[in-house]
Amino acid sequence: MLKLRLLPRTTGIIKRTMSTQEQDVLFENLNNAGIITLNRPKALNSLNTSMVTKLLQQLRDWENNKSLVIVKGAGEKAFCAGGDVKSAIDRVEGPRFFHTEYNVNYLIGKYKIPYIAFINGVTMGGGVGVSVHGRYRVATEKTVVAMPETKIGLFPDVGASYILPRLQVNLGMYLGLTGDRLKGKDVVKAGIATHFVSSKRLYELEKLLSRCTNDNEVLSLLNKFHEPSEEFSLADNIKHINYCFAASTVEEIIERLEKVQNDWSFKIIQTLRQMCPGSLKITLRALQRGAQLELPQCLKMEYRLACRATENHDFPEGVRALLIDKDNKPKWQHSSLSDVDDDYVEDYFKKLPQDKELQFFDAKL
Repeated sequence: MLKLRLLPRTTGIIKRTMSTQEQDVLFENLNNAGIITLNRPKALNSLNTSMVTKLLQQLRDWENNKSLVIVKGAGEKAFCAGGDVKSAIDRVEGPRFFHTEYNVNYLIGKYKIPYIAFINGVTMGGGVGVSVHGRYRVATEKTVVAMPETKIGLFPDVGASYILPRLQVNLGMYLGLTGDRLKGKDVVKAGIATHFVSSKRLYELEKLLSRCTNDNEVLSLLNKFHEPSEEFSLADNIKHINYCFAASTVEEIIERLEKVQNDWSFKIIQTLRQMCPGSLKITLRALQRGAQLELPQCLKMEYRLACRATENHDFPEGVRALLIDKDNKPKWQHSSLSDVDDDYVEDYFKKLPQDKELQFFDAKL
């Protein structure tokens, strides 16, 4: 079968050309589609400055001469496990990376043609950013989605302050603060993915999508492949999530959780106490404000937070403790939530000098 598929034929051939010069991200032309493959499987396809720079350029080009774009990850384990935070903690490289990455998120959020992300495998942090803002997100039985930034002294970024507050029943507040993982069909139930397709059918789906000429054809095809969701795994505690994470402060969220008195609530309280106290407070405020903003304004706000994170103690310390030294013993700037005052949080949100603010690639001069 393989030989037959690869034999050149005069009719019905799938025209597939590939640029392999840039190995960390691959771009292919397949019929009417542009195909992006994030190609760092050993690093779970985590994004770096090189990759997001190429993505921004290629996506801008394809928006005007393709019918659709499909993005996927190389290998079996991950779509994209996030940004390369080991380099993002650098005070120079970090802002440069975030600036380009957030421009990619911005472009995907306003992309004129269908943008379809195959979020097959681990999808975290930056991986959420290059998928969730697109028109269609296809989850599989291998999908694991999370925004675990509060564990490393950061906050859910890449437009999460826009997406998370808009999820139903305060689920976004819960996911953003706890870093809890959603798997498989739960990702559709939560509203993060639009469709669920078995991973073994993605190759066939990609081929058929590539022949689509408009959004109606894309949606019709995705609906044909979609498998309906089962019961949400968090169903038993949705009412608790909705009530507890509606609180206006992190301290009050924990107080409400303490009143629930079940195994789930004890586990969530324990999880929150393992997170960076400063990150929890910054995250909650970012999500509260993001609920009132559009995506571009959310990204501008997040860029201020991200730049400040590279300049402060907690983000580099969290990356050191969890990803570099791996001692899992971060020494946070604040030992408890009560130590994090309002001035500390607000300082993160202050505008940067005008020449340091996030500028979008299509901004009018």
